[in-house]
Amino acid sequence: MAALIAEHRVDAVIHFAASIVVPDSVADPLGYYRNNTANSRSLIECAIKGGVKHFIFSSTAAVYGNPATVPVGEDDPVTPMSPYGSSKLMTEIMLRDAGAAYGLRHVILRYFNVAGADPLGRTGQSTKGATHLIKVAVETALGLRPKMDVFGTDYPTPDGTCIRDYIHVSDLVRAHADALSYLRDGGASATFNCGYGRGFSVRDVIESVKRVSGIDFKVEFAGRRAGDPAQIVAASDRVRAVLHWKPHFDDLNTIVTHALAWERKLSARGS
Repeated sequence: MAALIAEHRVDAVIHFAASIVVPDSVADPLGYYRNNTANSRSLIECAIKGGVKHFIFSSTAAVYGNPATVPVGEDDPVTPMSPYGSSKLMTEIMLRDAGAAYGLRHVILRYFNVAGADPLGRTGQSTKGATHLIKVAVETALGLRPKMDVFGTDYPTPDGTCIRDYIHVSDLVRAHADALSYLRDGGASATFNCGYGRGFSVRDVIESVKRVSGIDFKVEFAGRRAGDPAQIVAASDRVRAVLHWKPHFDDLNTIVTHALAWERKLSARGS
């Protein structure tokens, strides 16, 4: 990385890389701390030594754990419930300390639940055995999975299933572009939630996928997974006000429509 930064005179780094499956982090915490925290420390050091001026970090709503306040704001307490959330929070702390010591200006973007696909169908999530709810649901609708499991129906939410704030991947991309422009225009280091400020339950998502696809599919209910908070929704006032971020796809059915179109394209390509 140091050689690449020097060779290409890199002045900004956007750090997306991480292991991201919450239950896996519970089973393999040291692997997550190695990949998400220790490797991030190495990258931050390379950036500082290489003269990088701006650093954007992909963090996560998992740093909030099970927040007492909904929607949750950037200044609310951070109490991760999983090694995944802790590994990301540790990186946030390292980045802030490095920024204070070495002058590396940075933006931390706390992703909520990223979903959907490129509206033009050029790209989308292609991970085999993915665990993201909307992808799992559309794969099940298309017959790529025999059924889907819902983990936990006894949460303290209106329908008993977890509630999440789903953000379209294209709007998240736009947030990164806005963050880089903000830093290049002299903006101070800052942390922003990336979500819409509205939550949908697991049952809501399943019904949306069934409605959009026109396909009824098998759903089974299982016990809770380790590390899953009941409800987490973003307070998104800061990112809108400071970065002038304006979402274009703030609609669950639209997100599902794009995810379904991408999955159909992947299936056709595979055949």
